[in-house]
Amino acid sequence: MQVRIESVHLGEIKVVAPEVFGDARGFFMEAYRADQFRELGLPAEFVQENHSRSDKGVLRGLHFQWEPPMGKLMRVVSGEAFVVAVDIRKGSPTLGRWHGMVVSAENKKQVWAPYGFARGFCALTDGCEVLYKCTGIYNAKCESGIHFGDPAIGIDWPMDISAAKTSDRDRHAQSLAEWLKSPNSDRVVYRKSGDRDIG
Repeated sequence: MQVRIESVHLGEIKVVAPEVFGDARGFFMEAYRADQFRELGLPAEFVQENHSRSDKGVLRGLHFQWEPPMGKLMRVVSGEAFVVAVDIRKGSPTLGRWHGMVVSAENKKQVWAPYGFARGFCALTDGCEVLYKCTGIYNAKCESGIHFGDPAIGIDWPMDISAAKTSDRDRHAQSLAEWLKSPNSDRVVYRKSGDRDIG
């Protein structure tokens, strides 16, 4: 069975689509294969997997980590979510730009957003379950967030974000401009292709 890259956005965000075999019993697919991921230029080693469940209207993000560098491969195994990634790398030609798309248990797509992107999602259905494969182990001392409603980014969320169910931390997260003024932002910088952390 083959995994393929369906599309690429902002030069780095990759939409991964597995081959799905379905019959009267249900379906089967290979969501991850190290050899095929490596051939496609995707990370072949993940060191942590997270699993969240959210009801409709929950918004999580936008989160990122710089040490160890963390990229995320996100997929939905129950329900439907609008998944977003924002470029927060200093010096990037796409700094502050975002890509968002609907990912669902039905379409079985996965979104890879590497180190240097802040990621988040909003649940479009009750019982929305999201799996995140991560290239770095979580480190509370070296992670942060960007406000999901930052007008400088202008994410077109498919919901009224003023009514979003979110954490106090996410609700009071910094703006992109504030992040770029912080000393830690000097650790998250754009590097040209071939000289970049895959994580």
